[in-house]
Amino acid sequence: MKQKLFSKILVANRGEIACRVIRTAKRLGIRTVAVYSDADASALFVRQADEAYNVGPAPSAQSYLNVDAIMQAIRDSGAQAVHPGYGFLSENASFVKRLDEAGVAFIGPREYAMAAMGDKIQSKIIAKEAGVNTIPGYDGVVRDAEHAVEISEDIGYPVMLKASAGGGGKGMRIARTAQEVREGFKLASDEAQSSFGDRRILVERFIEEPRHIEIQIIADGHGNVLWLPERECSIQRRNLKVIEEAPSTHLDPETRRLMGEQAVALARNVGYNSAGTVEFLVDKHRNFFFLEMNTRLQVEHPITEYITGLDLVEQMIRSAAGLPLALKQQDVAINGWAIESRVYAEDPEHYLPSIGALSKYQEPRSWRQPGDVRCDSGVTEGSEISMYYDPMICKLSTHGPTRADAIATMSHALDRYLIKGVTHNIPLLRDVVSSADFASGRTSTSFLAEHYPQGFKGYRLTDQSAIKLASISGALALIRQARDNSAAAASSSFVTSGEYVVLLPQLQDDGTVSKLEAAVSVSVDPRSDGIIALNGSNKFHIKTMLLADDTSAATLTPTIKWSVDQPFVEITDDDTVIQFLDPLPLGFRLQFMGTKFDIDVMAPRQRELMRFMKEKEALDTSKLVLAPMPGTIVSVAVKPGDTVAEGAEVAVVEAMKMQNVLRAPKAGTIKAVHVAQGSTVSGDDILIELEDE
Repeated sequence: MKQKLFSKILVANRGEIACRVIRTAKRLGIRTVAVYSDADASALFVRQADEAYNVGPAPSAQSYLNVDAIMQAIRDSGAQAVHPGYGFLSENASFVKRLDEAGVAFIGPREYAMAAMGDKIQSKIIAKEAGVNTIPGYDGVVRDAEHAVEISEDIGYPVMLKASAGGGGKGMRIARTAQEVREGFKLASDEAQSSFGDRRILVERFIEEPRHIEIQIIADGHGNVLWLPERECSIQRRNLKVIEEAPSTHLDPETRRLMGEQAVALARNVGYNSAGTVEFLVDKHRNFFFLEMNTRLQVEHPITEYITGLDLVEQMIRSAAGLPLALKQQDVAINGWAIESRVYAEDPEHYLPSIGALSKYQEPRSWRQPGDVRCDSGVTEGSEISMYYDPMICKLSTHGPTRADAIATMSHALDRYLIKGVTHNIPLLRDVVSSADFASGRTSTSFLAEHYPQGFKGYRLTDQSAIKLASISGALALIRQARDNSAAAASSSFVTSGEYVVLLPQLQDDGTVSKLEAAVSVSVDPRSDGIIALNGSNKFHIKTMLLADDTSAATLTPTIKWSVDQPFVEITDDDTVIQFLDPLPLGFRLQFMGTKFDIDVMAPRQRELMRFMKEKEALDTSKLVLAPMPGTIVSVAVKPGDTVAEGAEVAVVEAMKMQNVLRAPKAGTIKAVHVAQGSTVSGDDILIELEDE
């Protein structure tokens, strides 16, 4: 007999998670209702839903957090249940109470469990009662910044300040001194208020060099609770996860079992139902401590679905419909390995968001086996990345029989992911998954800070990779030359070879970029009858020498598959994929190992003459405070005539719910202030000027 679910559900969210819920609902034969803000009127999730209702202007406080408007959409649509996704109202117990009063099912935990576990202060007390290992900290409400300093000095530095309500890295700061506690308390509480409508902050000891490992649980309303294999989420920036994997390289079966059993004990202690995640910090000795419980579906749930074969959204819907779990703990097994990379529209050096339209957008597809690449996104070509919401473009997940297979598939998928129109973090993701430490499983929550102490600036070429990139650049130049000659002659081209000087940008230790020069000699394989295919494969014979070091030379014979000026260049001999992004006046822009390279390709005589040209001087911005991103000015701390020290706070700008303190670039006197509280600014706008010395 078919088990009865709902006939119509409303998804109280947006973007990729709304698309994700809609996908499972459609598979189950359930009609879906979307709610959307003015900014999302033409978004993909709105088009995918069976019905859609506008709930307000672009700011989330007036739309996706507008409970009255969402309740009206529920009444108008006749939805029987609501899936909240994650973020927004997903952990808002008062929203669950409103739904209960209206007789509408919430696809998530009950109000009591959500209120108890969603409050980080209360959840820590409950965790202790349930026998769960906890981090030393203060269990009460922190009154103000000075109280936070008092608690911190009692616990011992470093400490973590974090929002009592919510999660997702919002309202979190690490502090190592009393002054950092005072500054962090203000920023964390402001972010908490902006994101969750709750200013309360808790303080606990910060465990250094930990791994962030979490246990997924699923529970029904009949007392059944299961734990699923762990996810490791140690690769983070600003307390936001960037790369996750399942299972973890760090856990042994016994530790996995103990963590799972503690997670189940905690869930049972509050009568939990639906999907939830118990997060732990784990030290190098596999000692683990309760961090928090997220009473919702996690962003990184796809990798758990990969290794267990379960659809967690379906499990949530079944639980909300009153159905028992269809499996037992002994049925849960680990199948292979999965990795997720969060693809953000942001500058990967400073993690500043980027907004704009996706002028070109193409997601990667399965590679070695069907389904080994999964893209959870809510965008298409032409979609707008807005300043009002989280800058995530996609959750890119890969799966393989082994961890090495999953990593190789992730590297290939990142290389096949085309995004133009906004800055994105694929260069950073590609560098991390290619690193020796990641390959060996040597990760912690400080991984990014340790590997990129000055911020990630791009892939640094080795002699071997420079020779490879220069060689491929020479071959592409020859193919493009053949295309131009063919068009000019209105016939097939007989260009078969070329001599080039290739200039590659090379990142230096101090963060500056120099030019790496190579002499490249390219000829097409004689067996091609002297014809270069403009749309297909060509085999080349390439001699390349790095001119700064005449010992760095190589002869390569790659087979290159490329349609002229199309985005993907495939070197079929070793599965390398390079992106051809744009033609440039002296060459082209390629994406190699995730990083964009503006490459000059010239004839030797052209290069000789170029040496006599002067370089344009860079604009001096040492006396300016520029907007690092589009956003809204939260506060301005200075006025014309004020004297400031180098590094002093001059303004705070907020974008995508994150606040960033702007500081004086040098000591001096304020000459002009061009913004006020509430001003909307674009990236690189001049906000404040200092007097000339």
